This record gives sequence, C-alpha cells and structure tokens, in this order.
Amino acid sequence: MVLDKKRDSVDPVLSVVAKCFSKVSPDVLTWLALLFAVLSGIFFYFSSPEYELLNYYLFFAALFVFLNGLFDAIDGKVAKITYKTSLRGDFLDHALDRYADVFMVGGLALSTWCRPSIGLLAIIGMLLTSYMGTQSQAIGYKREYSGLLGRADRLVLLMVFPIVQHIVLRCPIQLPWNTTVLEWVLLYFAVVGNITAIQRFYSTLKWFKKT
Repeated sequence: MVLDKKRDSVDPVLSVVAKCFSKVSPDVLTWLALLFAVLSGIFFYFSSPEYELLNYYLFFAALFVFLNGLFDAIDGKVAKITYKTSLRGDFLDHALDRYADVFMVGGLALSTWCRPSIGLLAIIGMLLTSYMGTQSQAIGYKREYSGLLGRADRLVLLMVFPIVQHIVLRCPIQLPWNTTVLEWVLLYFAVVGNITAIQRFYSTLKWFKKT
C-alpha cells in the first residue's frame, strides 16, 4: 500500500473541506487532530474481545482515527488558503503527528487484542518509518514518502480492520495460533514498517551518492 503517493487525487476534495474551516486557526486544527488520536487510543485500549459486541468501542476508535487523518490533512491546506504557512506550523504538525501515531498504535498495542512484543515492534517500525522520512528532509533531501507503508496506509488500516475485527467476532472464525485480526495488523506494521524504514534509508543514501 502506498497511499501517500495518491495525495494529488484527493486534494480537490480536501481543498473543499479546508475552505469550510478557513476561519479556524491551522494550529487549532493540528491540536484537534491530536485530540482525536488520543480518543482513538483510549477506545482501542479499553476495547476487548469480551465486551466489543456490547460497547462497539472499535467503531468509535476507527471513527476517531478517521477524524485524526482528516484534520491532519486539512490543517496545512487551511494554512495555505489563509496565508499562514510557517516553519513553526510545519514543525508543530510533524511533531504532533508522531504523538498521534503513538497514541493510536500504542493504545491498540497495549490492549487485550495484541501480544505486547508484537505491539512494541509495531511502534518501533512506525516511528522509524516516520523518522527516516523527516530526517531525509532535514539533511537537505526531499521529504521521503517512498516505501510500502506510509502514514496514510496506517490510518486506512486502523480505520478498516477494527470494523473487520468486530465483524469477525460475530462469526465462528478461529484464526491460527489464537491470534486476532488486529494482532495481524500490528504484525504487518512491525514487519512492513521496518522494511519501509530501510527503503527510505537506502533511498537517502543513494541521494548522497548523487550530490
């Protein structure tokens, strides 16, 4: 999945949404995105196989993941529309994105859906992927979005598969090794996330050879 490369195709829709929030400070939208990430993490953490069919916490978690992604996508556009783009705003956006990622994936990693070891590896893969992307920009190269698993991909998976997990609970399906759907998602984050980090690392090293 490489949804980060599809940004141009959804830009017209995001631009329309951004205009609806043009009177709101871009910084406020950035902080709201973080708030939604925190709420998502809380619902992930307190969700469980025993009570999910009663409280639907995974649906709430998926909703807040969507809202995090939406507000994170439009804060920069609002800044451009209102001529408020700045290095400070860009820094704030990227810094809070990392906290948002930790809250969302961390909430799931610490929940009863997942073994702690897999959750830890998922967080490591996620953070290394983001670090390689921003560090390449810091040393003079472009902001690196290449690789198999970008932030947009993670958000889509965290929106879709909690709902799939809920549906699976209603069906007599037993996954191998007593695992859950969400545990497989975090395992995917762990493996493919680290592969993506290596891809971005290698891409930046190739750039050095050209300079």
